[in-house]
Amino acid sequence: MLDKIGLPRNLIWGYIGLMFFMIGDGIEQAWIVPYLVEEGISVTNSSLLITVYGVSVTIAAWLSGVFVQTLGPRKAMLVGSITFLIGSIGFIGIGMTTLNLGVMLPFYAIRGFGYPMFAYSFLVWINYSAPLDRRSSAAGWFWFMFSLGLSVLGPFYASFTIPVMGHINVLWTGIIFTVVGTILAIIVNKDKIPASEITQFSLGELMKAITILKRPIIALGLVVKTINGFAQYGLLLFLPLYLADFGYSTTEWLRMWSTVFTVAIFANVIFGFLGDKWGWRNTIRWVGGFFYAFVLILVYFTPQFVGHNYFVMTAVLSLCGVAMAGYVPLSALFPLLAPDNKGAAMSILNLGAGLSTFIAPGIVALFFQPFGAGTVIFIYAGFYVLSAILTPFLRTPEEQLEQRSGLSRTG
Repeated sequence: MLDKIGLPRNLIWGYIGLMFFMIGDGIEQAWIVPYLVEEGISVTNSSLLITVYGVSVTIAAWLSGVFVQTLGPRKAMLVGSITFLIGSIGFIGIGMTTLNLGVMLPFYAIRGFGYPMFAYSFLVWINYSAPLDRRSSAAGWFWFMFSLGLSVLGPFYASFTIPVMGHINVLWTGIIFTVVGTILAIIVNKDKIPASEITQFSLGELMKAITILKRPIIALGLVVKTINGFAQYGLLLFLPLYLADFGYSTTEWLRMWSTVFTVAIFANVIFGFLGDKWGWRNTIRWVGGFFYAFVLILVYFTPQFVGHNYFVMTAVLSLCGVAMAGYVPLSALFPLLAPDNKGAAMSILNLGAGLSTFIAPGIVALFFQPFGAGTVIFIYAGFYVLSAILTPFLRTPEEQLEQRSGLSRTG
């Protein structure tokens, strides 16, 4: 049954471990900034904390592929678990209890290094172990488990336990989830990748995560992956303000945004499967690119036509979760763009995921206040169209060779 739904049997405990780990990591995401502000930390300093966290996440995401290629997936994931544990102990035990920003900043950065090193290393592991004809489905299940833990179960667990245990104690219980996830993913999961895929750790191997960008196809893929997250990380910054003009409350917005990710986790599986059947590039181009651009424009105009209609707006916003999942096959395609250095290629894929967290808010900061929500949304839509235009050029070396041979014969 697992094979039929595209979930690799040899990695099943890794997927379950990933979900548990992300529950522990996602516990504070929905409430950490409001809580700190209520406790007397300024909005500016709270935002600084999240920014430093984002920088750390980006660096870890970028390094994860090379770490897997040089250390192996188990050791790379263990590095993630240990750094998360160290960061959590310092952040919760010293920083949160004393509200000392000088302590909170470095330890939250260390904590932020942990989850991408753990999670994205497992994504690289999937690309080494999953059969090629079901690799997109396997990636879809990765994003399903990742989002289920981070964006659904983690906040859901916190919402029930905070009134009973308090914020600090709930953070401590998050460590239990990450430890369970680590045991399941690293120890109970018995899968092994071929020894031939592991190279000796060195500065040269580490530098490949940078030098591989000299390959135009990899740089092109980085652009596509970065665009992938624009709406996810940008809409939540300004869309609530736009919808408030039409009478939508903060509670309604939070419920709508939660629905988007509930739809997305199931769409990840569907489009992972569809990518294997319809074609990876077709799915990325038409669903992730053109359809996403159309949905964003629809999101902008819907309240202007229907006004305050919670159910219609929720249905339209939910399409963002569908379009978001259109990029799932990119996780399967990317390592094939550089089969001689899959780890470095996956590092660039993960770097793109991190860059979205900076560039998307940057566009909001530059254009929202002077020009309004419509300008920002149309800029995002334009980038998704660009993504769709670039995607057909993401061809493997074999496909590029075949294309050149075909052109030579035609000439």
